[in-house]
Amino acid sequence: MKFSSLQRPTSLILFLSLGLTAACGYSQEEWDQKLRENESLQQQLKVEKDAHKKSQADYQEATQEIDALKKQLADSGVNVNSLTQSVAEKQKALEEYARRTEQLDQIRKRFELLQAKLQKLTQLGLKVEVRNNRMLIQLPGDVLFDSGQDKLKAEGQKILLQIADVVGKDSDLSKRLFQVAGHTDANPLAGGPFKDNWGLSAMRARSVLLLLTTPVDKKGGGLNPANWSAAGYADTDPVAPNDTEEGRKKNRRVELVLQPNVEEMLNLKSLATGK
Repeated sequence: MKFSSLQRPTSLILFLSLGLTAACGYSQEEWDQKLRENESLQQQLKVEKDAHKKSQADYQEATQEIDALKKQLADSGVNVNSLTQSVAEKQKALEEYARRTEQLDQIRKRFELLQAKLQKLTQLGLKVEVRNNRMLIQLPGDVLFDSGQDKLKAEGQKILLQIADVVGKDSDLSKRLFQVAGHTDANPLAGGPFKDNWGLSAMRARSVLLLLTTPVDKKGGGLNPANWSAAGYADTDPVAPNDTEEGRKKNRRVELVLQPNVEEMLNLKSLATGK
């Protein structure tokens, strides 16, 4: 068969196409499908490239806007870096405040629980209060001692043993630290074995301490002596004026002061100093 000069290229291409199709094992329909898939992929690639170009353009535009805003702020005297740092510092301060508030709330709850336990002692006619940031049990001195004496009266011993029973039977209170604080009125002590109000207040605190910590089989309160201490304050910490008999009577007292534990002391200190 012979071809004209115009027919040869087209016929040759068709011939080669049919030859390649047959050589690859694809039918014409399958080959057309592959061509269509290839065109689709090329179209998707073009869309992705266009999207990438747009993203780059948007990013560039946003960067320019940020730079312009920074320049405006700088022209207004605002340091962007220090402003960012200030915001971060404020956020940190707020988080620290929240943490310390939670600590303080936990301490408050523990003290409220202790106070509720100590309120049982009000049934004995005792006064439980918080004074100078310390929780304490106040015992009238005239109920515990005769005037100018450090020997406990029978009525005073009975009350103290009841206190020891309440404290000793409570798993929390029995582990806490207490200080027995002796107090007097402002009238000078006229001689005697104690010499002055310092000596009288200290010895009265000692008498209370000994009864509370003496073993039960020896007719004491049986409390752990390692958790108890005694101190005399004389007339330096009055709760009422000393110019009336009623006021002096209130000042003659012994207090069982509940001591904050180490954790509470550290927390309260940090809350007070802000460190």
